[in-house]
Amino acid sequence: MINIIMKSKGALDRCTISSLNAPNGRGVLTSQNIGTLNQEKIPESTSHPSFHPNQQTSAQRQFPRLAKPVQKGQKISLETAGPLKSVRACFGWNAINPQCDVDVSAFLLGADGKVLGDSWFVFYGQTESPDQSTKFLADNSADCEVISINLQTLNANVKKIVFVLTINEALQKNLNFGMMKDVYVRILNEDGSELVSFRMTDYYSNVISMMIGEIYRHNGAWKFNAIGNGVARDLSGLCNLYGVQVSD
Repeated sequence: MINIIMKSKGALDRCTISSLNAPNGRGVLTSQNIGTLNQEKIPESTSHPSFHPNQQTSAQRQFPRLAKPVQKGQKISLETAGPLKSVRACFGWNAINPQCDVDVSAFLLGADGKVLGDSWFVFYGQTESPDQSTKFLADNSADCEVISINLQTLNANVKKIVFVLTINEALQKNLNFGMMKDVYVRILNEDGSELVSFRMTDYYSNVISMMIGEIYRHNGAWKFNAIGNGVARDLSGLCNLYGVQVSD
């Protein structure tokens, strides 16, 4: 089991998790049906009605130019120039509502779509996978947060790594991804060159955790899938979705 430490309110227990992640009547969530949940879409070009116009916006960051962008739902090979040794998944965003504090998590999944074990979940409270292949890095100079992955030492049973952006304390503060903009992921080779990137265009007012993308093994090679859909679950709810048991 894992103890998820909240940034300001201590660890969640089972009772708290149950109250935060109430059943929504949609059944079990999977990567196949997540896309059907995001109905309350706020296109990037429109206003954000859930954000009070008199509320002060946070300082806006400037990010690197995305060299090889793909569209939502697009899948692309990462190994067109040969086998990869390691990659860095780099994430950036700007908040319209300054209360939005976003964090990145990586779930290392087996063939069944679940984590290999409770420790196969990398985030700010558990910064390294058991095989030391996958690491959480914060305060990067170019991007907001980074997940580095050594594909050579990565456990062979890991078939997919899902990257999730979660708004901290979103349920308590009534925050959602309709209050965000400029959200992106870029996958870099070990030499720093960009392999692929994805910039979100759809921002949902019923989402607090966004599955922005994933890398996965396909016929022995690594590919990237631009997902761009999410769920109304906090970090503990995501643990339940991917098979991580949260301690009391």
